[in-house]
Amino acid sequence: MAEKKHSINVTNVLKDVKNPVLDSRRGEQRPTIDLVLKCDTVGSVEAVSLLISKLAVPEAKMEIIRSGVGDITKQDLLMALSGSGLVLGFNVAVAPRLEQWVREHRVEIRLYKVIYKLAEDLEAIARTMAPSRTEDRVIGKCEVIATFKSKRGGVILGCEVVEGALQVGKRFRVVTAMGPVHSARIESLQIERSSVKEARAGQQVGVQVLGSTFGKVGDFIECYDEIVRRKENWSPKGDIIHKES
Repeated sequence: MAEKKHSINVTNVLKDVKNPVLDSRRGEQRPTIDLVLKCDTVGSVEAVSLLISKLAVPEAKMEIIRSGVGDITKQDLLMALSGSGLVLGFNVAVAPRLEQWVREHRVEIRLYKVIYKLAEDLEAIARTMAPSRTEDRVIGKCEVIATFKSKRGGVILGCEVVEGALQVGKRFRVVTAMGPVHSARIESLQIERSSVKEARAGQQVGVQVLGSTFGKVGDFIECYDEIVRRKENWSPKGDIIHKES
């Protein structure tokens, strides 16, 4: 006996979905995930489509480029190729003899029986589209104990390194009682009359800061590296994935 398919009440589905929040980056261009959607009934298509439109994920926006009722066909896959290569099926199957085509063309089909699981997966995919983040790793810190004018222009900050190390060419920032006020690169370091590439904790060093008048006695300097944290964005895996729960 064929499994009985139930239509979905759109109102019941949406009553538990939060209203979309305003995108704080609305002025920025976000990546778009183009979807092909196939469902068992017209009511399901309406419910899933509205649920997707209610998802509030700032990292990416989602757009349904084709939707319909019935099993997933080659025409659906061809349409997916013009988008993001993602096909969502709700209470449907895949037409016979398409597995090899899916692998060769790297289209991803995701089949669901639970509508909220579909929504959770889409949110997870969208979050992978977040841009790479740059983080600062502090490698040294010193206190400004004197300031001098440089013959080359700018200032020399007389500092005592309190932890880690300062290195020529690294980025630095002046940290005052009010927070960071300036960021640039260390042009040169000098211990007594000798130019050095690095100054470590316990040493007193002159820090050459070209073109800057920031920094006064009592301020701190942090020397840091900028580290780019790259994320692996979602991409279609060329597979048929059954999401049973």
